[in-house]
Amino acid sequence: MSRVLVLGAGELGLPILCSLSHLGSNSSPASRPAITLLVRPSTLSSPSPSKTQELAHLRDLGVSFLAADIAASDNATELASHFQRFDIIISCTGFAGGPGIQLKLARAVCAVGVAHYYPWQFGVDYDVIGPEAANGIFREQCEVRRLLRGQDKTKWTIVSTGMFTSFLFEAFFGVVEGLETAGSDGEAVVRALGSWGNQVTVTTPEDIGRVVSKLVLEDQRAGVVFIAGDTVSYGRLADLVETQIGRKVRREVWSLDFLRAELETDPENQIKKYRYLFAEGKGVSWDWASTVNEELNIKTTNVQGFLSSKASPRREQ
Repeated sequence: MSRVLVLGAGELGLPILCSLSHLGSNSSPASRPAITLLVRPSTLSSPSPSKTQELAHLRDLGVSFLAADIAASDNATELASHFQRFDIIISCTGFAGGPGIQLKLARAVCAVGVAHYYPWQFGVDYDVIGPEAANGIFREQCEVRRLLRGQDKTKWTIVSTGMFTSFLFEAFFGVVEGLETAGSDGEAVVRALGSWGNQVTVTTPEDIGRVVSKLVLEDQRAGVVFIAGDTVSYGRLADLVETQIGRKVRREVWSLDFLRAELETDPENQIKKYRYLFAEGKGVSWDWASTVNEELNIKTTNVQGFLSSKASPRREQ
């Protein structure tokens, strides 16, 4: 029986926990994984009705809880004392914990020789992008890879997912605006980062959860793998939005020069760093046909499907 620890139950952690529980329930009792969620002590005692309901749902799925605060832990040694009880650790902490958290987690995992680690690398291809791109926005992610490759006690799997699909449609990101009001005679805008031919890979957290659970409980391969819900050009994205809303969108290009100038005036702005990086077009897209979800025959949601679900949400089965 594998002992699996998931760090975080946010936008990605929750779908991974649900998928692990669902897939694990198909195993015999003797081989069924023991799934634990690491949560802050304050979360377990939260009076919030929504949080109480979420924790109750996870308990019903057979998930246990480990109370600990990653951000408050002073060093990797303290975290290692928690981690040493587990065979597999999946980090779903995101970047919310601030700089240094991902390295601290990786050091703690390696210090106790956890058998298999899935770090928070659910994003773009950091090997291609490198540590200095867009004012070093992914320097820590690259350092985590260097650390993991420099040791041989812990097996690791990095799952490259591209951008979360929903992020592509966030108004603050600036690529798609006005989608919610386009059906009521409001104007929708689609902007290309760099050029209309530039491509971006996107995957929903739910699809990531299903692929990751398959990798963790059945496939167990090591190294860097790639998954995708879709890989689209910004031109194709504009076409899909027009089809969805039934009318033309206003199309604009934010050139690399424009985005570079924007970043130079506000060099610590994370969103401007992201825009510039995606406009460069390196390491942010890959061929869907070469993905592990295609290899394992796991169906994923493409951009067209995502847009359709926003217009007419699918019922939960």
